[in-house]
Amino acid sequence: MEKIRINNLSLIFGKSKHKALKLLREGKSKAEILKATGCNVAVRDANITVNEGEIFVIMGLSGSGKSTLLRCINRLINPTAGQVFVNNQEITNMTEKELLNIRRSGLAMVFQHFGLLPHRTVLNNVAFGLEIKGMKKSERDQKAMETIDLVGLKGYEHQRVDELSGGMQQRVGLARGIANAPEVLLMDEAFSALDPLIRSQMQDELLLLQEKMKKTILFITHDLDEAIKLGDRIAIMKDGEIVQTGTSEEIITAPANDYVESFVENVDRSRIITATSIMFKKPRVARLSKDGPATILRLMRETDLKELPVVRTNRTFLGYLKIEEVARLKKEGVKSLESIINTTVMTVSPDATVEDMLPLITRTNFPIPVVNEENHLLGIVTPTSLIAETTGKDKGEINDIIQKAIEL
Repeated sequence: MEKIRINNLSLIFGKSKHKALKLLREGKSKAEILKATGCNVAVRDANITVNEGEIFVIMGLSGSGKSTLLRCINRLINPTAGQVFVNNQEITNMTEKELLNIRRSGLAMVFQHFGLLPHRTVLNNVAFGLEIKGMKKSERDQKAMETIDLVGLKGYEHQRVDELSGGMQQRVGLARGIANAPEVLLMDEAFSALDPLIRSQMQDELLLLQEKMKKTILFITHDLDEAIKLGDRIAIMKDGEIVQTGTSEEIITAPANDYVESFVENVDRSRIITATSIMFKKPRVARLSKDGPATILRLMRETDLKELPVVRTNRTFLGYLKIEEVARLKKEGVKSLESIINTTVMTVSPDATVEDMLPLITRTNFPIPVVNEENHLLGIVTPTSLIAETTGKDKGEINDIIQKAIEL
């Protein structure tokens, strides 16, 4: 279900916005518009859809427009053109009173530099938004305590926030953001001011919290590793434009342009690329109830296969057949294949990563079957595919190396 939708949103800073917008719609570049009008195009024709319950990450380098775009969503900055919808309500045409109501209940923001009230305790900081809403003290304190417990700060509720470490202060900021039970959580570089170790811990905490809360989170970062770790989907921005949107795997395997390709070139692909991306989706199979040894042996010889996955008619994976065993059955005149099915085969799920699958190469003599929850065969991953993904060599090169090794 769609939670946020941004349509053709543009933001221009400067005095000649109308002239700049006209040039933008004529396809002029950011530099050309700046030269002609003195206006800076901060966001250009952004289109995003964020689904309910997902963590959607907008990432880019400094000046790419990512934080500016975020601030247009809750109208901390008014866009020059375009629309923003939250729950199918258009934010861009709301009155100040309507905006105030949706900020109090529908949207919450967690800032990079915490934005806490240093003279207040943890409890009073977390309860601040509830206090603004007019909730009774006993009720808001109870709700704040539940949230404090959720983010792992129980026992610190009566300490002043200026007595806490940076990581703990960010937990307070996160707790304050979710105490109002917002439908959408906007997080602007929320962890970038933290030390690397604390930052990693906060990322883990957010993922654990998301398992419990199932919130819709729009997360801004300049760090690709953080985007990959947190994001269900990622939008990459450059010079105010969204240049690609997709899952981390989609972006890494099919970068939209040279900029994205250079952005992702040093990513450890083995931790991201999954079986779905590299499996052979329509492998030849033996069907237990339909194919006999003669048919299977002919198929294996025609396709030069030494082993073949065997399935039931509903694609339930049973194991592998080896060509020498099939030949023996045919010679003996045995019609059933069941006695020679090798069932001690390790399977993987479609989301198993290359890193997960690599150790299996040394523990099996068969291609790795990819199965779903019903154990239906979806495809197979060959050792050649795994090695190619790990080394960057093409499959032909690897096959030549393997063949030479066999000949030696």
